Amino acid sequence: MAEQTESTVAEEPVLTELPAAAASTDGGPIDILLETAMPVSVRVGEIDVPVKQLLQWTPGSVIPLNKPLGEPVDLYLRGVRFATGYLVVVNGQVGVRIKEILNR
Repeated sequence: MAEQTESTVAEEPVLTELPAAAASTDGGPIDILLETAMPVSVRVGEIDVPVKQLLQWTPGSVIPLNKPLGEPVDLYLRGVRFATGYLVVVNGQVGVRIKEILNR
């Protein structure tokens, strides 16, 4: 049965039923979310730099940060700080050992 207003026509859809095996997965719909990759970033430190100084940087310039060596770094998920940790070396690459998961 179709309904019509001034400019909109709405019709009832004709849907076919899926077999039970096709409609479900082992863990349900939450599996899709659990397998979704989320970008995590690590902030080691920061500084405020005058533009004049910034323009003088060249390859090889060393930028001192405001965080002493050995202090925890901050981890961000979608721009929100959610944990702290320590920089470590893992198989020749930089990694982070989680120190604390923060409460919101």
